[in-house]
Amino acid sequence: MNAIPERLSHEQIQARFDTSPFIATLGLVVLSMDYEASELTVKMPLNPGLERAAGTKQFHGGPIASFIDTVGDFAIGMLLGGGVPTINIRIDYLKPAVGDALVAVARVRRTGRTVTVVDIDVLNEQESLVAIGRGTYATLVG
Repeated sequence: MNAIPERLSHEQIQARFDTSPFIATLGLVVLSMDYEASELTVKMPLNPGLERAAGTKQFHGGPIASFIDTVGDFAIGMLLGGGVPTINIRIDYLKPAVGDALVAVARVRRTGRTVTVVDIDVLNEQESLVAIGRGTYATLVG
């Protein structure tokens, strides 16, 4: 009989964001979690190191890609008890992401024995879609 994994709490995910040397540079804040819907919502505030060009308030695509990957990872990780390895990630940038913060909503679409698929929407402060991602993750904590 397989043991049911211990789920990560809001506080545990936030602590992992805050203590990861790279993820901490993004300043991620967990906004909400829904285990039943397999959904995680996270905010990324703008800081000067994330701008495409100084003073524009436009997020560079690299931090947006990292944001998508991290939130997708922890959408499945929250259910399995830890971060999981990324197998593949696809990102479509729909329009410039300008403002003081972005919000990502990750939804687990399918969890299999070895692979999980997660869709991630990135929204600006006006709740307009600026990027979408789909991540494939190994269903293995580690």
